[in-house]
Amino acid sequence: MADILSLDATAQLQALEAKRISAAELLDLAVARWRGQHARINAVVATDIDRARIQARAIDETRAKGGTLGALAGLPMTVKDTLDAEGLAASSGLEPLRRRGSVRDAAAVARARQEGAVIWGKTNVPVMAADWQSYNALYGTTNNPWDVERTTGGSSGGAAAALATGVTALEIGSDIGGSLRVPASFCGVFSHKPTWGLVSQRGHIPPAPGTLSERDLNVVGPMARSARDLRLLLSVLEEGPLAARAPAPAVKTLRIGLWLDEPSFPLDPQVREAVQGFAQHLGQRGATVEPVRPVDGAVVMDAYRVLLASALAADLPPAMIRSMRRLRGAAGLARRFGAGPTSWAAQVLGYTASHAEWLAADEARARIAAQVKPLFERFDVILAPIAPVVAFPHDHRPFNRRTLVQSDGQRIPYPSMLNWISLATACGLPATAVPAGLSTSGLPVGVQLIGPRGGDARTLAAAQAIEAEIGGFLAPPPPAA
Repeated sequence: MADILSLDATAQLQALEAKRISAAELLDLAVARWRGQHARINAVVATDIDRARIQARAIDETRAKGGTLGALAGLPMTVKDTLDAEGLAASSGLEPLRRRGSVRDAAAVARARQEGAVIWGKTNVPVMAADWQSYNALYGTTNNPWDVERTTGGSSGGAAAALATGVTALEIGSDIGGSLRVPASFCGVFSHKPTWGLVSQRGHIPPAPGTLSERDLNVVGPMARSARDLRLLLSVLEEGPLAARAPAPAVKTLRIGLWLDEPSFPLDPQVREAVQGFAQHLGQRGATVEPVRPVDGAVVMDAYRVLLASALAADLPPAMIRSMRRLRGAAGLARRFGAGPTSWAAQVLGYTASHAEWLAADEARARIAAQVKPLFERFDVILAPIAPVVAFPHDHRPFNRRTLVQSDGQRIPYPSMLNWISLATACGLPATAVPAGLSTSGLPVGVQLIGPRGGDARTLAAAQAIEAEIGGFLAPPPPAA
């Protein structure tokens, strides 16, 4: 029965409904899988197994009596450790946050639990969800199951690793700087960044516990091993109508704009090759695939860096902001930290932006969104890379000392990780991450299907059609003996 963990969530739920396995048995299998690989991967870092077993047994009893059950009844689930869950306060990688005591379920967690999900663990994140690597002093480093010397991505890196290794079949993550899409790409799984505002952020840390406002740019969304599972979980999480249940089209009817050439966005040759090959496969199966450049990437990044840094600045220690303000006023900032929208000088300017500068960036965002909108009359989705590189080796040096190394040896700025994800995030557009195969170095590469605002059903349906036609999730190879 251990093989059931290799099935996607929909198939596991079907087995539960058919009583081929009980919720309690499925939970025990998931926990055993986690224990067997925890020392190597370190994906699930906090657990509440006793509470989960009580819930699983209650669901089994209700099912045995023919009672009414929810859409996720009996499915073991983990959630990202930036989301509060009863019995498991979100730590965001910090001990003081973990020790907050009793907390209520975050809105998204509550919705999943109401539908019968058996939530038993939390998955690792970087400190305050602010990196493309998932490590912290509290729980340590999460390793990529494809190569444990490499990162899983961040900030939903523990979630992606838990999915890839079969420890969980569904996850709830979040994304403000690629945090759903980058780990999905690095670990070879699916994720969906919803339209901004579609899923409640209440109970997500950061911002500070108790915050009621919805943070700009940030979204909460599903992660899974199949597109149909993304649609299932989004139908549970979303605040609006159940649009995610729209039928999937045939691949041959898809109209796809391929965004692969952006002068200001670096792209590793092996990532380009994988994305290009993926697009060619779609074309060979009848999809219309045309090159497109939806926006000037430099313009997007100029607006996005101000919007993003302004949102994140609220989470930084006051002393750090004061130091940045002193740097902002110093002569030679660009000479010291480099120039350009992904430079550290640009990050300092973003973290210390005035309200007038934020308003200018917000207006730029609105103009970018207006420019992109007509494209979705020509194309169903825009297909683009997610990250400029494949999963890279662990690098825990200070941010301003990190660089990314492409397969051709070229070094690019670490904040280049923001480039390809910037359009969907800045404009609040939905983007579904889909596995696109392996690079020449044998590591996963993902692509994102970007749709119009509110077009979550469109990108998810396209993802499901593509998966059915050319495949999706590949399990990582077993560890060497």
